[in-house]
Amino acid sequence: MTLGSRIADCGWRWATAWLVCLLPLAAVALEINTATRAELEQLNGVGVAMAERVLNERAKAPFRDWDDLQRRVKGMRGARSERLQGQGVTVNGIPGSRAARDDERKR
Repeated sequence: MTLGSRIADCGWRWATAWLVCLLPLAAVALEINTATRAELEQLNGVGVAMAERVLNERAKAPFRDWDDLQRRVKGMRGARSERLQGQGVTVNGIPGSRAARDDERKR
């Protein structure tokens, strides 16, 4: 095996390792304004009833941000909201943030 082929082989291994590490991150991100019922129900902390409430409110108008989602959907505050943020859920492209959660606790 030549030095060039060893370097090329090592490069492919590194690239494959990076892709394997990044795939879970891509699979986790879910936009609440475009998620299907099935996608919502697969989230930890969202069952049939919560998915229904989200879809009913979203049908009226898309959610502007996390505060809007929490105001309009009963049961979406506190631990459930934090759990969804930790799973990579976004609202109108806005990921959950520690500052938003800290601000929510002060209310």
